[in-house]
Amino acid sequence: MPDQTSSDGGEFRPLVFCPERALFAHLTVLWKGIAAGEALECHPYVSQEEALELVGKSTPTMCFLDVGTNRQEALQLLRTLRKASVPVVALHTSNDPELILSCLREGAGEFLCLPTGTEQFHEAIQRITRRARAQNGRGEVLCLMPGKGACGATTIACNLAFQLQAITGEKVLLADLDPLTGTIAFLLKISSEYSFVQALANSSRMDDDLWKGLVVNCRNLDVLLSPESPMDIVQDEQDLAALLQYWRQMYAFVLLDVATPYSDWGLALARLCDSLMMVTTNELPAVLATQNVLAFLDRNGVHRGKVKPIVNRYNADLGLDQEAIEAALDLSVFHVLPSDYVCIQKALLDGHSIPSNTRVGKSITELAERLAGRTPAAPRKPSLLSGLFSRF
Repeated sequence: MPDQTSSDGGEFRPLVFCPERALFAHLTVLWKGIAAGEALECHPYVSQEEALELVGKSTPTMCFLDVGTNRQEALQLLRTLRKASVPVVALHTSNDPELILSCLREGAGEFLCLPTGTEQFHEAIQRITRRARAQNGRGEVLCLMPGKGACGATTIACNLAFQLQAITGEKVLLADLDPLTGTIAFLLKISSEYSFVQALANSSRMDDDLWKGLVVNCRNLDVLLSPESPMDIVQDEQDLAALLQYWRQMYAFVLLDVATPYSDWGLALARLCDSLMMVTTNELPAVLATQNVLAFLDRNGVHRGKVKPIVNRYNADLGLDQEAIEAALDLSVFHVLPSDYVCIQKALLDGHSIPSNTRVGKSITELAERLAGRTPAAPRKPSLLSGLFSRF
């Protein structure tokens, strides 16, 4: 079984039961579209004992299950997977309301009618992964990193963190992890005698009392600052992983502001985060620099499946259009933020968030809603599954 990084970030080990070859072929295409990894391994329907043995050997994070080829066998297998606490995406070739309800009653987390588009598939993976994290008390770590300097990653990180907290009402952490040129303290007009350096040094013995002394609360948002004086970071990746795991247990969303992947520190964060939000602009030098960053990450074991390109300061009259950017990066653009220099500069000078009634403010809100699973990425015909879930 391939060991991948999911489209929503993090380790993703899929288990597939799909006797129908045409259905599996389409699933394979969708999987390659979001994971860019090895081919899926397909299994026929198996007995309860064999299914549990496969789950024990591979410890899957998700299962794709063909429920149309043999409904009775598929539902029995679904019951077994539910008992084993494996999230299931049920697959079929038609929106059969009776079958959908039967699958939901037996514990399916998602129901996909194939063929479908990569975007809809991507969203289904995000939803079921997010629900599994919530059930396990596991928040999502989003790493914001510029493809080229001065692309606005820090500004996006700050405003996105406030919007996620406002939209969800959940605890959100904003962490400035730039040891050399961190500016979040300046942007938010806050200060602290502690920084992420002390948090990293105490990661093995971190508890709630110690943590409360390290963060600053800014308008209902917890903020961890960078050190006042630039310094080199020499970290044990295990300590960093332990700290990120503590944050996942404490917060629904953790936003990491990271200056560059071209260091052991930045590369470790890119590997350990759940989603890597690569910020660029539509200017040609920025897109070329982002190409180089992606190639560097590829060479150093960061799967493209976790990368979400964000195009900031987009101006349709200048630079590359979205289609050209996607062709250059060989990735779909996750979100586009419009150019609004005056509005952003005023907010920065005032130390306030970008107003939500401005063009760029509305776009950041849309991005936050998408990350929180509140709205679809783009207008499309509602699926039968979304209508069914709305009743619960």
